[in-house]
Amino acid sequence: MKKMPSLLMMSSFAVVLVVLGAGVISAQQQQDKYSLKVPDGLAFSDFRGYEGREVVSVARTDEVLKVIVANPVMIEAYKAGVPGNGKPFPDGSKIAKIQWIPKKSTEAPFDVSVPGTLTDLFFIERHSKRFAGIAGWGYVLFDYDAPSDTFKPNV
Repeated sequence: MKKMPSLLMMSSFAVVLVVLGAGVISAQQQQDKYSLKVPDGLAFSDFRGYEGREVVSVARTDEVLKVIVANPVMIEAYKAGVPGNGKPFPDGSKIAKIQWIPKKSTEAPFDVSVPGTLTDLFFIERHSKRFAGIAGWGYVLFDYDAPSDTFKPNV
């Protein structure tokens, strides 16, 4: 006579399947931020590598801590004296403004704010023909949702 699997064993197996299935679904639903694009064509992928770009400026309001980084085209223009020399930034100049909710550092021996939760990314690109109707600059704001670890265009 065969022994029937115990209810506990069957329940455990079902739980394992549900957990594995949820993991597969979660992995399939993970967002590819580089696939995001706004109607005028400005895309997240146009700013790939922004995280490692050179810092141009930082700013702080009561609500947000901002770090502004620029691509090599824009950095070279700054070094050449743009905009103070009266010349425009060249096409291909790109800025990424990374914005966080500030938090107090728990490690520093003095009062200092550091990046906390990411709130959004603001991308700006210079292309005189493509964005001729808006003074040659294209803009897009991507809001970040921390609980889901996803971005969405703020249009």
